[in-house]
Amino acid sequence: MNDDPLREKAEKKAYRLLALRAHSEKELREKLRKGGFSAPVVAGVIEKCREYGYLNDGNFARARARELAVNRLAGNRRIALDLIERGIPEELCRQAISEVRAEISEEDAVERLLRKKARGTALAGMGDREKMRLARSLMGKGFPAGLIIRKLKGAREERVHGNDGE
Repeated sequence: MNDDPLREKAEKKAYRLLALRAHSEKELREKLRKGGFSAPVVAGVIEKCREYGYLNDGNFARARARELAVNRLAGNRRIALDLIERGIPEELCRQAISEVRAEISEEDAVERLLRKKARGTALAGMGDREKMRLARSLMGKGFPAGLIIRKLKGAREERVHGNDGE
C-alpha cells in the first residue's frame, strides 16, 4: 500500500505528459524515471498506459514518421534516426517509413524542398556554390546523396531540353 500514492502520482504525471503529445515507451519511461519514480512503479504505469491504449509504439512510429516525412519533408535516414533515438525498434521504423512513403516518396520530398529552398530561382540558373549549399541542406535532412545529385542534375538538363523545344 505504500506504493499506491507514489504510483498514483506517477500515473498522473504520465497522463499529463501523454496529453501534451504522444510519447514512445522509452521516452515516457525516461521521463518518469527522471521524475524520481522507482523502476517497478514506472513499469506498472507503462503497462497500464499500454492497456488503456495511451501508449503504442507502432502508432507513435507511424504518426512521427508521417510528421517528419510529410510536414517537415525529411528523408528516410533522418526519420529512422529520430525513431531509433526514441526507442522504436528497427523493424517498426522500417514499417512506418514504408507506410509514409506510400503517401509521399523521398523523390517527391526532395523536389518540394528544392522548389521551397530555391525561392523562385530556377535551379538550372544557380551556380555550383548555391547547388552545393542546397545539397548539404538536403543531406542534413536525411536524403541520399545520389538522389540529391540526380535531382540537381535533372533540373539543369530540364532547362537545356526545355530551350531546345522553343
